[in-house]
Amino acid sequence: MRRIAVITGTRADYGLLYWLIHDLHHAEDIELQLIVTGMHLMTEFGHTVDVIERDGFPVAARVDLQLSSDSPQAVARAMGVGMIGFADALSRLAPDMVVILGDRFEMLAAASAAFTLRIPIAHIHGGEVTEGALDEGFRHAITKLSAVHFTAAETYRERVIQMGEQPDRVFNVGAPGLDHLRRTPLLNREDLEAALDFRLGALNFLVTFHPATLDIEDAVSQCRQMLAALDALPTAHIVFTLPNADPGGRAIIPELEAYVARHPDRCRLYASLGQLRYLSLMRQVQVVIGNSSSGIIEAPTFGAATVNIGDRQKGRLRARSVIDCAPECLSIEHAISRALEPAFQSLLPTMENPYGAGDASGRMLAVLRSVNLVELGRKPFFDLPDSASRVS
Repeated sequence: MRRIAVITGTRADYGLLYWLIHDLHHAEDIELQLIVTGMHLMTEFGHTVDVIERDGFPVAARVDLQLSSDSPQAVARAMGVGMIGFADALSRLAPDMVVILGDRFEMLAAASAAFTLRIPIAHIHGGEVTEGALDEGFRHAITKLSAVHFTAAETYRERVIQMGEQPDRVFNVGAPGLDHLRRTPLLNREDLEAALDFRLGALNFLVTFHPATLDIEDAVSQCRQMLAALDALPTAHIVFTLPNADPGGRAIIPELEAYVARHPDRCRLYASLGQLRYLSLMRQVQVVIGNSSSGIIEAPTFGAATVNIGDRQKGRLRARSVIDCAPECLSIEHAISRALEPAFQSLLPTMENPYGAGDASGRMLAVLRSVNLVELGRKPFFDLPDSASRVS
């Protein structure tokens, strides 16, 4: 029985990991060890560990980061607290491998603990670029600590290899979030409205705005610019979700709360929608607005246009359904207008998503089940052919 620990820290990464967690849990030759941390354990962000347990997945360990605020100092301290907690949990559980997704600070803490304990790490979504966020550095650091890599596109696989990782340990499996398209029965409009306790309109937006963590001092002003742009569409029904527990995130929340309070008939704010309501809503809205990675990776497959604001996602591959704009009112207004043009909307069903076909979880499971654990104990650096001669 191979013991595989999966670490989840936010509603977002849990949604992406859901089907892999499901398949590991139901595999007869694998013992799933689910470690829950971060926002899942915080009441203000919905205490979403309850959702995980309602989904039927047993939680093997909880690592509380003691994140008292979202200041850079508090986040750095939480990483230290998290590393202690992950060291204790992983030492107790003794997994054969650890699965980590993405690029957040708590995942770097987890990877550091696992690497030091000599537990091989399988990393999902490496090789990507997000120039406007601290996630950029966290992601690449986790790549260098990891022994197996599951990338979401061939370009990203090549970049991980460029970073010195062995090609036979880097697998382009596509984005796991797209597995929901094939495997998750989504809610129809009527059932979604009942689940949300909110009526949709003729025009609907889904809005998620996070601070760009390299420019946290501008987070509030950028959020206000976005809200001012939304005022230009007074008939739109808008569903907002809270930002992540990133530096600067808490300062945005009062802005969103005040906006929703001014428009209670057509706006709602949710701490967490969960993947079923979130993806079902993505199917119903005309435009996904903000700077979340879901607007880049999942929205094109679920048939929504995306207005991507600012530099937080700068560098990621994009489908043609994604419209980039500056974090300024007029630029956002123009981008939304373009996304709503009938000609643009009519093309959405035919747009190709560069992040795969929705079969990532099965492909990852096959690797996790068969990879030689003994050989993962060492990480020889792989030099690209044109650089090997210069190194030697």
